[in-house]
Amino acid sequence: MAREPRETTRAMGKRPGKFGRASREPAPEPLNIVHGILPPREVILRFIAEHPQKASKRELAKAFGLKGESRVELKRLLQELEQEGMLQKTRKSLIRPGALPPVTVLDITTRDKDGELIGRPAEWPEDQGVAPAVAIRQQSPAGRQGKGKAPVAGMGDRILAKIFPAVDRGGPAYTARIIKVIDKRRGASMGVFKDAPGGAGRLLPIDRRGEEMLIDPDYKGDAKDGDLVEVEIARLGRFGLARAKVLSVIGSVASEKAISMIAIHAHGIPHVFLPAAVAEADDAKPATMSHREDWRDMPLITIDPADAKDHDDAVYAEEDPSEDNAGGVIVTVAIADVSWYVRPNSPLDREALKRGNSVYFPDRVVPMLPERISNDLCSLKEGVDRPALAVRMVFSKDGRKIGHTFHRIMMKSAAKLSYQQAQAAIDGKPDDKTGPMLGPILKPLWHAYETMKRGRDRRQPLELDMPERKILLKPDGTVDRVFVPPRLDAHKLIEEMMIQANVAAAETLEKKRQPLIYRIHDTPTLAKQEVLREFLATLGISLAKGGNMRANSFNGILAKADNTPHQTMVNEMVLRSQSQAIYSPENIGHFGLNLMKYAHFTSPIRRYADLIVHRALVSSLGFGEGGITPDEEATLDDIAAEISTFERRAMAAERETVDRLIAHHLAGRVGQEFEGRVSGVTKSGLFILLPDYGADGFIPISTLGTDYFIYDEAHQALSGEKTGLGYRLGDDVTVRLAEAIPLAGALRFEMLSEGRKMPTAVRSFHKAGRRDASRARKKIGTRPPRGRR
Repeated sequence: MAREPRETTRAMGKRPGKFGRASREPAPEPLNIVHGILPPREVILRFIAEHPQKASKRELAKAFGLKGESRVELKRLLQELEQEGMLQKTRKSLIRPGALPPVTVLDITTRDKDGELIGRPAEWPEDQGVAPAVAIRQQSPAGRQGKGKAPVAGMGDRILAKIFPAVDRGGPAYTARIIKVIDKRRGASMGVFKDAPGGAGRLLPIDRRGEEMLIDPDYKGDAKDGDLVEVEIARLGRFGLARAKVLSVIGSVASEKAISMIAIHAHGIPHVFLPAAVAEADDAKPATMSHREDWRDMPLITIDPADAKDHDDAVYAEEDPSEDNAGGVIVTVAIADVSWYVRPNSPLDREALKRGNSVYFPDRVVPMLPERISNDLCSLKEGVDRPALAVRMVFSKDGRKIGHTFHRIMMKSAAKLSYQQAQAAIDGKPDDKTGPMLGPILKPLWHAYETMKRGRDRRQPLELDMPERKILLKPDGTVDRVFVPPRLDAHKLIEEMMIQANVAAAETLEKKRQPLIYRIHDTPTLAKQEVLREFLATLGISLAKGGNMRANSFNGILAKADNTPHQTMVNEMVLRSQSQAIYSPENIGHFGLNLMKYAHFTSPIRRYADLIVHRALVSSLGFGEGGITPDEEATLDDIAAEISTFERRAMAAERETVDRLIAHHLAGRVGQEFEGRVSGVTKSGLFILLPDYGADGFIPISTLGTDYFIYDEAHQALSGEKTGLGYRLGDDVTVRLAEAIPLAGALRFEMLSEGRKMPTAVRSFHKAGRRDASRARKKIGTRPPRGRR
């Protein structure tokens, strides 16, 4: 997600204050650059920190005037710094580990003593500690030099900003220039209404950073004790609590239907469409045949979850009649033509970009587009004419793709099937609907999948076995059960056909030299590889060193752990070692899928990245209206940064909602015993997963027992110093639920299982570490904290 800033925003040694005062911090010593000579490591590291826009090997060589053998030495030095963890490779540039990418989404959270706005990254990995502060530089209109109105941000706003390392050392580590304001501060807040004396009320915030407010009797509306309400600030006083007015009552916080609204509010997810966007959707007319091929006679079918309301992909397969491709197949994938209805910079487009993607909760969906578009005009309904972009792919009998072509079409879905319905027909249990289409449609699809699977097996993408749990709700919104849906061949068929369609889109656009947004997935960092390597060594599994890691290297590890007591543990550790997939206009390939060219094309109803790819195809292939514009092409960096952040936002909101639902479901079972598994080990204690519920809880280390427990990262274990008993990642344990906090989605357990004997290697490691710590305390005269003895 890193971006290259093109300019610096502050003069050396100067930091503008509230009234233009300059900081008294001295300017740093200038870099001593001698052109043609490889500089010391420290100079390179400082240069990268101060000039992230020039942090590629090519730019470094140019900056230091290196040629010939010196460039080879520079490459070797950069590899050493990367292996030592001093540098981290991100796309085509290098950054210091933990550094912010050059384009970042920030939340403005406070002001400094001079009144300058301070922001922090909207998303920040928990394992990297506290997110860094960023000083926001408001650009005056006079300084814009004719570039238009300068974006102005305020407290509580979410912005997209260019990030620069701060020159002065007295303030935040970074400064930022506002590119655009993504979401203005909302006047509304959310909390739980509690009765107060005299008919008044108090608002208890649901956000840990929120503040309690008073609600006068005349301003509480229909709110009752325990209701989840949305309020606006009615009055701010110099002293005491702010006073608020209830705008709406969402429902009792005891009702699980309110749980998803907490996540929507906490993460600032837009959930109400502006009237202009709704009006544009309502006024939309069916697509015409302009620049379209008529494919309504092709029996394309949709295969989706049984409860799906929108259908944006349809498939069809047949044998290739060409004698040059004996045994080969032709696979057609048709995707709803959202680009026809959602034009660049229209109200619908601005609303879609503001969301970035649809967000899926157990009780509701927050769509990227209004229902008129997503569930009607762009849903490939059975027996209804619908516009689409289609790709026709030809595969040889060994699963190699021979070629593909894209088409803008009008189609008519021959059938709407569920995964279970299609699978049952293939398994010999067709119903009245699938029976007639078993021979002409379903069997050719499965034959095509078997052919494509040969290519997938040869490619060897990362094959993690991490079952996904699904929450089933009762009609009243309460949790009915949590279960793991079976993984059917019908799921795998659709998945592989969508992957190949995405590959074809990236290949076509790249061949046309058309700017696009790729879906990229970087290799695991060397630091994460080393953590995994140390952990696997404790199980007798080796992981080769080196930067040229491939997905099949991890598949070999997973195969060794298959059907062993360590299988789940190894899968979890391999997953944690992976980088996060993001969107980018610059391509580095997709490590997990083991693909060099990959772009999201198959879900434009629910992902903005796919809509951009559709527009790019329309423009580059001359398909008529609805193509990408020059302005969009110029801002692909910013769009990719935004939608990558919005994707993480959606994932966090979905995860927190599930946690709150499960905590709410178990709140009445405090004191009961559960069978669980150690899913995480930290210095502070153990994370426990309840497999039957898909819920995580925590056991503080102070409650594990009277022994002194020591954390061993390499073995992912906590073990007692005296007894040698402890707990490792993946251990099956019995726990008692001690506390459930539904609003926080938090569960706290007590350990009932006695720890198992730790391996000799773990105990000897602890003894050696304990002796070293004891010697260090004797030198400085300290003892361990009382609570950890």
